[in-house]
This record gives sequence, structure tokens and C-alpha cells, in this order.
Amino acid sequence: MIQRIQTVYFSLIALISLLLLEGSFLVFTEKTGTIIRVTFNGIFRENSAKGLELIEKLLPLSVLIILIPLISLVTIFLFKNRKIQMRITLILVSLIVILMLAFIHISQSVISKFDAGIIPVLKMFLPLIILLLSILAYHRIKKDDRLVKSYDRLR
Repeated sequence: MIQRIQTVYFSLIALISLLLLEGSFLVFTEKTGTIIRVTFNGIFRENSAKGLELIEKLLPLSVLIILIPLISLVTIFLFKNRKIQMRITLILVSLIVILMLAFIHISQSVISKFDAGIIPVLKMFLPLIILLLSILAYHRIKKDDRLVKSYDRLR
């Protein structure tokens, strides 16, 4: 289980996606200079007088951010059944794509609603890294499956 490279990929997916739980992953600045942050808990506006003001809760986004590391950790322990592991990996890939689309949608809505500009941050690109790692994991599982099938043919 541990010696397989896809286990490393799934572990990295879990660790990197846990980074999205803390801090802000999208940051915007309004024309007036106030900062709007998108975090795990929702969209917040930084006011000098009030501090952080909650603008909108993002429950579906929070659920996605929690599901991705959980599914990647569960997939590690399905190493004996490669077919199920490949299917769950495809589900994981689709969830990551949905997360990326949600980031884009939230960015567009904040930019249009508040006439704000985006400030690039590192966490903004984490879903792309997670997607790449999950695709690599899927290809390695598929490679292992072909290898096992070729050994079965030789017997």
C-alpha cells in the first residue's frame, strides 16, 4: 500500500486540500480600498471600524473542501480493489473540477457585484495542483491494473 506512488499522490491531495481550510484562498480589493476575502466559512469584507463583516456563507463550497481530502484518504485504503479505486478517483477528479468552477463563479460574482479586482494568492492555484495529482494517481492505478492483468494472462 505505502510503496505505491498513487498513495503518495492521494496523501499529497489530502494535505494540500487541507490548506484550503485555513485562511483566504481568494482575495479581492474594491475601488475604495477595502479587502474582500473568500474563506472556508464564506465571503468576508474587511472594515477598519467593524473588522471582518460576513457578506455571504458558502456552504456548498465548504462541503466540497471537506469532501476532497476525505475521499482521497478513503481511496488510499481501497488499494486491494483497483476498479473501485479508479471509480472513486474519477469522482474525486470531478469534485475538484466542480471546486475549480466554483472558484471561477465566486470570482466572477464578487468582481461584478462589488466592482473589485482580484489579488493573486498562492491558494488560488491549489485546486489546479490537486487536479494534476489526482489525474496522475488515476493513471498510476490504471497502470497497476494493466500490469496485474498481464500477469494473470501469463498464468
